Amino acid sequence: MPGENLTRDEARERAALLSVDGYDVSLDLRSAVGDEPEDGPRTFRSVTTIRFRCAEPGATTFVDLIAPSVTAVSLNGRDLDPSEVFDGSRIALEDLAADNELVVDARCAYSRTGEGMHRFVDPEDGEVYLYTQYEPADSRRVHACFEQPDLKAPFRFEVRAPEGWTVWSNGVGKLADGVWRFAETKPISTYITCVVAGPYHYVTDSYTCVFEDGTTLEIPLGAMCRKGLAPHFDADDVFLVTKQGLDFFHDHFDYPYPFGKYDQAFVPEYNLGAMENPGLVTFREEYIFRGKVTQASYEGRANVILHEMAHMWFGDLVTMEWWDDLWLKESFADFMGSFATVGATRFTDGWITFANRRKAWAYRADQLPSTHPITADIRDLQDAKLNFDGITYAKGASVLKQLVAYVGQDAFLEGARRYFKRHAYGNTRLGDLLSVLGETSGRDMGAWARSWLQTAGVNSLTPQVLLDTDGRVSELAVVQEAAESHPELRPHRIAVGLYRRADGVLERYARAEVDVDGPRTVVAELAGAGAPDLVLVNDDDLTYCKTRFDDTSLAALRRGLGDITDPLARALCWSALWNMTRDALLPAREFIDLVLKFSARESDIGVLQMLHAWAESAAVHYTAPDRREQAGLLLAEGAALRLNAAVPGSEHQLAWARFFARAAVAPADFELLSALLDGTVTLAGLDVDQELRWAFLDSLAAHDVVGDKELAAELARDDTASGKRHQVRCLAARPQASVKAQTWAQVVESDELSNALVEASIAGFARPSQRELTAPYTQKYFSAIERVWAERSIQIGMVVVQGLFPSLQESQETLDATDAWLSAHEEAAPALRRLVLEARDDLARALRGQACDAAAGA
Repeated sequence: MPGENLTRDEARERAALLSVDGYDVSLDLRSAVGDEPEDGPRTFRSVTTIRFRCAEPGATTFVDLIAPSVTAVSLNGRDLDPSEVFDGSRIALEDLAADNELVVDARCAYSRTGEGMHRFVDPEDGEVYLYTQYEPADSRRVHACFEQPDLKAPFRFEVRAPEGWTVWSNGVGKLADGVWRFAETKPISTYITCVVAGPYHYVTDSYTCVFEDGTTLEIPLGAMCRKGLAPHFDADDVFLVTKQGLDFFHDHFDYPYPFGKYDQAFVPEYNLGAMENPGLVTFREEYIFRGKVTQASYEGRANVILHEMAHMWFGDLVTMEWWDDLWLKESFADFMGSFATVGATRFTDGWITFANRRKAWAYRADQLPSTHPITADIRDLQDAKLNFDGITYAKGASVLKQLVAYVGQDAFLEGARRYFKRHAYGNTRLGDLLSVLGETSGRDMGAWARSWLQTAGVNSLTPQVLLDTDGRVSELAVVQEAAESHPELRPHRIAVGLYRRADGVLERYARAEVDVDGPRTVVAELAGAGAPDLVLVNDDDLTYCKTRFDDTSLAALRRGLGDITDPLARALCWSALWNMTRDALLPAREFIDLVLKFSARESDIGVLQMLHAWAESAAVHYTAPDRREQAGLLLAEGAALRLNAAVPGSEHQLAWARFFARAAVAPADFELLSALLDGTVTLAGLDVDQELRWAFLDSLAAHDVVGDKELAAELARDDTASGKRHQVRCLAARPQASVKAQTWAQVVESDELSNALVEASIAGFARPSQRELTAPYTQKYFSAIERVWAERSIQIGMVVVQGLFPSLQESQETLDATDAWLSAHEEAAPALRRLVLEARDDLARALRGQACDAAAGA
């Protein structure tokens, strides 16, 4: 669509020209219910009044709007012809005055892709639920606006909704004369405005804070979900974490929560984890748990709640000027989410999760050909959409953790406090933050930023240990290396830990903090220490790096990784070994063997679940092809053994049950899953609830043990939105050519499925046991993706291009086909090329890993 992809240059030009004084947005959502329209999309009326100033009277600009039609446009009382000024994504505005009022009356479309005004019909009871999701630029699908983060303004919303519905927005709302009217917001960016409407189940609470000066802040709290999920909704725990977070951030930020109320909506078919709309945070409803889950799931939810809450200051109160500095909100929120989780909630081991799970995302992203500096070069909105990645979130958060070690926690937090007070309700760039941190720390923030924020790539740190004739350390050095493609060596503040075996365990007996700078740094403090069995060069996880081991340390891990008593040190070792496997430095068979040997001794449930995922990936992608079957059998056998040995009713038992379902490959495995499903076999303490039933059925469907009849019966048992998604995934997983053809057609050739069902279909389509069945779709994929990218929304385009890439066709032929497409489509959309390049890199990495594994068995 012409002009839909706003560029940075256009945004800068418009920001220099305009200042926005306010929006009045009137939405009529009564059309959300009733019969489906016969022709065209279902639409709603949207009337927007924008008051804005122009620095150059007589100038020309445009306002953003993506809508099927525009009924009327009025600029300063002058009617404009919609057919002349509206091109489908922009309305041209000419001859601006110094002070302007624009009124746009449009018909906007409800969405099924999770972008704009998403409309969901609950299959359980037929109720309709609406919510908006805008980041980075989809508020223009709901109302006319200047869609860029640095044109902030106050918003007033009014909404007409079907009778019996409740409507929420960023401000407090009241229903009068059939219209919901909401209090004017503070100046905020367009992408964090929000409307949620429908017959939601809504629970309330309140929060009170008394500050040191005696003033009191009272915040109304609310939490909502679909009525069908109400029996599972543990709102009390959501409110507990919310209150703990508000206490924590008030203590550390010295700036009262600025947006009045604090509602949290758990909504269906959500594309993200959550979104930080001030006063009305939206979450994916999967954070309401329909069955038993491990504490890792509750910790994950708490972290997301606190991540979004941190955004109220980092992102909503102070917002980046353009998407180049997206990290100014996302890196901070990712770091603060873990910082607050550990400091304020029951999940005091949150840094272990961060080291093991979040950093794994960052390490992968930072080794892709699309890696970029944390402060990225974002040319347009398609770039911005793809920049919500492991670099911006997890690497950025890891670098901030390093920054806290570099400047000190007190200086870091004082810098944040000054930043909020200095830039409240404004927009900032990198230099604004560095300025306050330089003030509070006295450190050279420019040099630090150049190394950490403005270069890409991850360094590797390896210990070198020399012993004297008495068996003591004569010299311990840390060697820093970088990839040829990104050769930057960075300053690292690290802790080096020495571990040795005593009484059957590996424990740390010496530790030194040191600033690593350059290719080789000697740790003088450790000279004279007794000879270590294990050297951990990023002990306590202070920096962002790939950790390597010397030969002695690697041998110690092979003998007794599970003997390390400290859970964070153990998690760091697991992460390092996984990175070595991905880098083709450790054969996949050896990583799998380590998991089978030591994972049962892993106390941290989140780490255990991550090890399960890594072991699966090692078996599927990095194991030599002639050994895949054996690797799969070993994993299934090990999972069954651990499942039977697990403490009844423990979360470890649940984790092993889920892993066994995914690993199952042999007839005996499927017999056990079937027996657990029908109750002819029971395991003490294992509750085969509805979610676990679907997990078992997914594996059984993929191996042709159950079919349409059994899946239809299960849907009848669980006739809910969640049940439908599970059934669609299981149906697509069946190993028949006709099933794959039908799934492909539904996802690629049609746009009838909602975003959630597209994702479910793709999740079922390609399974490791079905490589031959999906091989014919390699060329079909490359023939289709450019058309899909052009015709579908960017969200669906991303899901299709990433999800259907032939990653299981691990061969030189697939690599060649990928290269041929890239060569023939150099002019394709840069965002599309980026996704294909990333998938190609994963494929090439898998082939290198398979070669490493094959060589180990030669």
